[in-house]
Amino acid sequence: MRIFKMHTYYQQRGGEDESFAAEVALLRERGHEVLALTFHNQELDRMPPWRQGLVTLWNQEAYRRVREAVRQHRPDLVHVHNTFPLASPAVVHAAKAEGVPVVMTLRNYRLLCVNALFFREGRVCEDCLGRLPWRGVVRGCYRGSPLASGVVAAMLTTHRALGTWARGVDVYIALTEFARRKFMEGGLPAEKIVVKPNFVHPDPGAGEGRGGYALFVGRLSPEKGVRTLLQAWVRLQGKVPLKVVGDGPLAGEVRQAVKSLAGMEWLGRRNPDEVYALMRDAAFLVFPSEWYETFGRVAIEAFASGTPVLAANIGAVAEVTDHGRTGLLFRPGDPEDLASKVEWLLTHPGELARMRREARAEYEAKYTAERNYQLLMEIYGQALEAGHRRRG
Repeated sequence: MRIFKMHTYYQQRGGEDESFAAEVALLRERGHEVLALTFHNQELDRMPPWRQGLVTLWNQEAYRRVREAVRQHRPDLVHVHNTFPLASPAVVHAAKAEGVPVVMTLRNYRLLCVNALFFREGRVCEDCLGRLPWRGVVRGCYRGSPLASGVVAAMLTTHRALGTWARGVDVYIALTEFARRKFMEGGLPAEKIVVKPNFVHPDPGAGEGRGGYALFVGRLSPEKGVRTLLQAWVRLQGKVPLKVVGDGPLAGEVRQAVKSLAGMEWLGRRNPDEVYALMRDAAFLVFPSEWYETFGRVAIEAFASGTPVLAANIGAVAEVTDHGRTGLLFRPGDPEDLASKVEWLLTHPGELARMRREARAEYEAKYTAERNYQLLMEIYGQALEAGHRRRG
């Protein structure tokens, strides 16, 4: 199969970018011809603000590049991962203009929410779900700017009117059932949305948790529940060491916490191999996110490492973590409940050991490269069938 995959890279490489690269590599390993076209948002830095706004709505150069690439390589299908902002939804129209089926992976809530998070002022916000996103403009939900938010809202509204989301895409991929339900609530055609999770490849191997510490891996930002994590460790009073991996706007608060909390260590950013080594030795991973994660890749990386997850009971990560089997769930934003769950794990070593085995089994059953490849081929088959029906 010849596959044309497109993605717009963020300013700094993140989980979405890594998932795209992993999927490209997986397909090539299985013998498929993959043309990967990437757009880099750094190009926006060289444009005046008015030009940035225009290309977010419709990037004619991206439209031209995609049509030319499709004509030259004649792929069986086009798989779009992220169009925001540089590529723009124009790339979907380019593929359709050439009669090629389109698959789109939904890695955040950008099609439904101006800031793509359903999170505002420290809480979940669904004010624009299924509605015109004018509230997000008034509140400056994108980068704190009503003007920038207006551009995003204009892009969303324009492409709803053009039918880009309803008719331009043959199959949408949501990462969890939770995310699928949200996209359905937001108006995407339910019959076009299928679920395929992320995967971890190569297999990092399972550890034994010999380090005896708790681990947090992620962006140090409010929606990730960093403040809840720190408040919980104040209550725990050094009962279990905590290692924090990551960087972000709350780095200063983490740095201050390290000075006052016994056993806490901030490691900053680490490469994937270092993170996996930390996961294998961790007693458990803490995932205190307070927004609707579309998936929670860090959780399945922990499962692959044989490490259970202590997760906030919200969004997709609550779906990924099976309470009492692969980890425990706690009330989001509640440091007392988080601390109590940590204490329970510390006083039930037999249960913790069982969860380690179950976490690894969960990875082997659902999140390996082979399982993901099977699901992806089924999805591509569905898209090809839709394309045949349309032509036929």
